[in-house]
Amino acid sequence: MKIPRHWLRVPKWSAAIFLTWCPALLPLVAIASPAINVSEETKNAEEQSALQRIRILRSEIARDDELYHRKAQPDVSDFEYDRLKEELTGLEERFPKQAALLGTSQVLNVGDDRTPGFAIYRHRVRMLSLEKTYSDAGLREFHERLERTLGHNNLVFTVEPKFDGLAVSATYEHGRLVRVVTRGNGVEGDDVTVNARQISSLPEKLKLTSGNAPPDVIEVRGEVFMSFAEFRRLNREREGADEAQYSSPHNLASGTLKSLDPRELAIRKLEVVFYGVGAFEPTASAPENQTALLERFRAWGLPTVDNYKIAKSLDAIRESVREFGRQRAGFTYPTDGAVVKLDSVADQRALGATERAPRWAIAFKFAPERVTTRLKSITLQVGRSGVITPVAELEPVRLDGALISRATLHNSAEIARRDIRVGDEVFLERMGEVIPAIVGVDLKKRNSASTPFVFPAKCPGCGAPLIRRDGEVAWRCDNHDCPAQLRRRLQHFASPSAVAIKGLGESTIAALVDRGLVHELPDLYRLRREDLLTLPRATPKSADALLAAIAATKHAELSRFVYGLGIHGVGVSASRTLAYRFSNFNAIATSSEAELQAISGLGGESAKAIAAFFAETSARKLIADFKVLGVMPASL
Repeated sequence: MKIPRHWLRVPKWSAAIFLTWCPALLPLVAIASPAINVSEETKNAEEQSALQRIRILRSEIARDDELYHRKAQPDVSDFEYDRLKEELTGLEERFPKQAALLGTSQVLNVGDDRTPGFAIYRHRVRMLSLEKTYSDAGLREFHERLERTLGHNNLVFTVEPKFDGLAVSATYEHGRLVRVVTRGNGVEGDDVTVNARQISSLPEKLKLTSGNAPPDVIEVRGEVFMSFAEFRRLNREREGADEAQYSSPHNLASGTLKSLDPRELAIRKLEVVFYGVGAFEPTASAPENQTALLERFRAWGLPTVDNYKIAKSLDAIRESVREFGRQRAGFTYPTDGAVVKLDSVADQRALGATERAPRWAIAFKFAPERVTTRLKSITLQVGRSGVITPVAELEPVRLDGALISRATLHNSAEIARRDIRVGDEVFLERMGEVIPAIVGVDLKKRNSASTPFVFPAKCPGCGAPLIRRDGEVAWRCDNHDCPAQLRRRLQHFASPSAVAIKGLGESTIAALVDRGLVHELPDLYRLRREDLLTLPRATPKSADALLAAIAATKHAELSRFVYGLGIHGVGVSASRTLAYRFSNFNAIATSSEAELQAISGLGGESAKAIAAFFAETSARKLIADFKVLGVMPASL
């Protein structure tokens, strides 16, 4: 049967009516009518889906760039971030027209770490990033490409640990340090010289040794980082000061170097390592290979890589990378991979660079260990200052050899952003190789009956309405008499780093608060033997021992006493600084904010917090009560 041509030109609704009357002709009309071309509709749907996904990915990556490069507060791992970029690259290559509709993408360029408040300085030689891979296949492709391009297989490489810090360039002129600049956008970066000069391992002057005189001008490239020991020390202080813990050494190192208050560097120890070079004038005196450059750095007194490996084959590269992977748990500094570099400078020049990275080097990134477990519940911790911190209670799971059953959820905004729900199967990683964190949810395993987590409107400790102060993301209980806050204040005051009341543990404190025997810190010194005997499992001997332990702290060290008061943002170091600066407690309590701001080694925010604390009526009453009870580390 031949179909009349005018049937093929009828409107789509007419074709639908015709097909209803003549179902036998459906195959013929479906083939002949472009109005119902299924493949075209599928293509359009794919393009619209790609357009939407490209828009989402660009927005998400731009947000992550802002958090990572400018605020030093990333909330996704490098692995997760790199996967987003890889997906975006693939989509933009497959759907160039859709990508063009959204304008030119900027998110695939070198990250820009420039921030307001710093002078901008242009690098003499562009400061590039590195290509990355997470697989052996990526190393093989890199190695084969270099052999193919250079036309021989006698290649020698250095394999170095990849430090996880903030990239910087330090310029020395005639051996003297004149400038330290961050990478910025690769062309120009932030001048952080004032802050960087406080890094003790950064030499002001290069050493002069026989046959190793520094060039007239040299830009040495490296990383500013923080050791694990320093990171843990600062987090212990944060915990003692009732402040949220830092998430990773990388974030803290970056934020410290970019601090507009140089005093922050006095209380946070940073370190630096150098492993590359930009400008080298005169060029004739430049070393001929990477290994010679590292030895030259060492002779000049620059901190440099001391455990690099030499590899002369692809197998040797792989083994060196694997060895670093095995050793990194014992490193004192944070690493996130290994860097493979062609040793010969002549070969490096022959290969050149792309717009963003040298062709002669590649970073092998260690994928973080990721485990899956079930989120059993979300509990809310009340800090001594009233801040409410949500905590994930997990089905116990092993991560990097440790059994993990809890992880911080930071705040309500983080729970909402990731849409974390009780009962979810969640992905767990160690952020910055230190703190376990939930990095995602397995949506395929989500129960259809689950509902979003609703952050409570009232304090779980006292029922008071929760508030959110201007500029804060955390919810807090503003009731100073909240029993949960009081328990935390007492625990802190009695802790070993504070006045150290032996025998006053968590369960005893809870019993004292629940029975109304203690309403504030001075009440500890009003306790009587008969009060303590009302506590569970108390005996005359244990009561007398606790009373004696409390009495022994009436004249505790000034720094311990100040720390024990739990002033927001005042940790062990700040308490020692105050005790060293002032002769007695009354001098601290009556000092002005201006006096506190002038103290070297005391952060500006800490100075504000101390002045605000002692200005409160409750603090003045606290001091008066201590004085009446004879509890003073020094005379008032």
